[in-house]
Amino acid sequence: MILVTGATGNIGSALLKELHACGAGPLRGLTRDAARASFPEGVEVSEGDFADMASLEPALEGVRSLFLVSRMGSDADILDAARQADVAHVVLMSSITVQTHPHLGPARENMAVERLLKDSGMAWTVLRPTQFASNALWWAASIREHQTVRVPYADTGLPTIHPADIAAVARVALTEPGHQGQTYSLTGPERVTARQQVKVIAAALGREVPFAEISREEAHQHMSIFLGAEAADAVLDVTGGDVNDELLTVRDTVSRVTGSPARPFHQWVSENVSAFR
Repeated sequence: MILVTGATGNIGSALLKELHACGAGPLRGLTRDAARASFPEGVEVSEGDFADMASLEPALEGVRSLFLVSRMGSDADILDAARQADVAHVVLMSSITVQTHPHLGPARENMAVERLLKDSGMAWTVLRPTQFASNALWWAASIREHQTVRVPYADTGLPTIHPADIAAVARVALTEPGHQGQTYSLTGPERVTARQQVKVIAAALGREVPFAEISREEAHQHMSIFLGAEAADAVLDVTGGDVNDELLTVRDTVSRVTGSPARPFHQWVSENVSAFR
């Protein structure tokens, strides 16, 4: 049995489809609201909440491999429960900031979870993706309402990754030999700036999308409302305020692991353009 946490999210839902398509079953998806879950036929739905460890016990029953989205609850307790349930292999979703910006709070938290997993006695694979293509959904409401997309660091290009490529690497790690004990840094096939991303979205919509670059201070004021001040600073650092060669590097990990090239940003847009209409 393979258990996918975050099963209704961008990566978890894509991973369940990948696993189902390759016949990797039996499969189970963990969600907080089973009634609203829409999984491929034959995938078992398990309702649970990381804040309620007792609810996770049925989800872990019979599980041999686990895809874990970290920092959704007490990772120490979750990993301990997985170990007690005799889970053999955990594929952990971490972040590339562990290696590019280890001084930032979120990166330190991800590194701590990586250490917990490596010390757990279970086999492990760590995925460290860069910025998600789906982060463009932050602009969806503004674009739908024909408002101006306002972003800082408009011309800093990051090797944005399609969430389905993270899922594809996770699927290989969960189902094929040779990936235990590996840490994979994952990027898209090219750097793409925020300005370029909005142009791609505009082209897919067939209309102009107003765009303006704003200061870090203005962006921080807005982002801190829903992220908090420290997390807003961290996001701003890794999206342009404190970039480095390690963060900007385009990597071939997706193609090496999966045998297929990483998907470009415009493919993600073509698959999700309805969110911007």
